[in-house]
Amino acid sequence: MSETRSGSGTSAPTVLRMILGSRLQELRRGAGVSLEDAAKALHVKPLTIRRLEKAEVALKTLYVERLLQTYGAEQGEIDEFIALAERANEPGWWHAYRDVLPGWFSAYVSLETGARTLRTYEPQYVTGLLQTYGYARAVLRGGFPNDSAEDLERRVDLRLRRQSLLERPDAPTLWVVMEEAVLHRVVGGAEVMREQIDRLLEVSELDHVGVDIVPFSAGAHVGACAPFTYFRFEEPELPDIVYSEILSGSMYLDQRSDVAAHLEAHNRMSLLTSSADSKALLHRMRKEYS
Repeated sequence: MSETRSGSGTSAPTVLRMILGSRLQELRRGAGVSLEDAAKALHVKPLTIRRLEKAEVALKTLYVERLLQTYGAEQGEIDEFIALAERANEPGWWHAYRDVLPGWFSAYVSLETGARTLRTYEPQYVTGLLQTYGYARAVLRGGFPNDSAEDLERRVDLRLRRQSLLERPDAPTLWVVMEEAVLHRVVGGAEVMREQIDRLLEVSELDHVGVDIVPFSAGAHVGACAPFTYFRFEEPELPDIVYSEILSGSMYLDQRSDVAAHLEAHNRMSLLTSSADSKALLHRMRKEYS
């Protein structure tokens, strides 16, 4: 994946497709087959092989079968791989929201759904996985002022449906670091803010969710930058990935140096506060909205 800049219209791979693409690369290299030779076996350009391995395109059954034969795989392994490839090509649940889901963000939802650990930094708003209905509606109304009422509700429904991953038996670990400014930004009015703070206090009691609020008193710090999310997966085939958002799109990073820099920033920011101090700040802010 390296650094991928996404605009609208990009294809969002499922995590399974990413795993299988990585596995194809491992099998090719293990067999001593170059990109050029693999491409000749399919009568395509080497770029097509690279895109298959990077999960940038769907895993066509005929392509997969021919490649595995070229790499010397046994028929049983080929049959199992093809069955997984067919599963990997099935659209995720979020595909039903493609009319209101930007292409550059659908990849994020796929990664979020398959991650084992998520670390998020948010300088402006409560992270989407922890937003209440009222807060999410106000944020999305501000971000999409020209939406019809129907489209707005679908965006809100998508955001709230994403939150179901925190209720799964195998729920991922979520560690959120937010700036105190998030609590002072009045989104949707005082009542909405009270409900949102109550939600943050509620989830902060969960074993698999951490909520840290960096206070104004922390001053300048290493993480005072754009929002980002760090993903770690249970599958060893997948590298850690960082997502960072800009106004017109996003970046997905998996270079070790980039990922390490964001992970260190998240660690440093978490040291600027404590769970007890964060909860105390949330309680104080809730009183201000009473």
